[in-house]
Amino acid sequence: MKAQFSNFADSTQEDVQIIAGEQVTFMSNLPERILQHMQLLAGDFGGFPVDRLQHCLQTAERAAEAGEDDEYVVCALLHDIGDTLGSYNHADVAAAILLPFVSEANHWMLKHHAIFQGYNFFHHLGLDRNMRDQFRESEHFERTARFIEKYDSPAFDQSKPALSLELFAPLVRKVMAEPKQSLYKAILE
Repeated sequence: MKAQFSNFADSTQEDVQIIAGEQVTFMSNLPERILQHMQLLAGDFGGFPVDRLQHCLQTAERAAEAGEDDEYVVCALLHDIGDTLGSYNHADVAAAILLPFVSEANHWMLKHHAIFQGYNFFHHLGLDRNMRDQFRESEHFERTARFIEKYDSPAFDQSKPALSLELFAPLVRKVMAEPKQSLYKAILE
């Protein structure tokens, strides 16, 4: 069944109910679309020692092995998902995708991780490696610096056996099963 309008401004309550019902199904499949999108990172080395997917998987594995909670591990896994569509702002893309599902601290960490990672290489590009210092007053500064140091930066180990995305698929489905905050949360209730 489809709504019957040419201009959304002319929609009826019945039209919107049809759309809302379809939207619930569409939204529930988000974790599967995210997992499919992650596959686009496979084989994309971008000059790195491992492809972008293995980097994300190694980051998540390190976080899981260190005992981080499921939400944090999913953030570690998806932190570079934006590389494909937001090559100039990949951290913003990852943060936007996960905003409805994660804590403020994890969202802030995702949104700023690229600037914090810059500490390790910006000086080689003629940029200020201390760019992250502008955020020193943030309550999430140390959390983000720790994410980079413990999980993101060391996750380029080409000697590690390849990991499978399926290892983390259940966590993605769990964390993204229901939004904590969203404009559209009401249609799920």
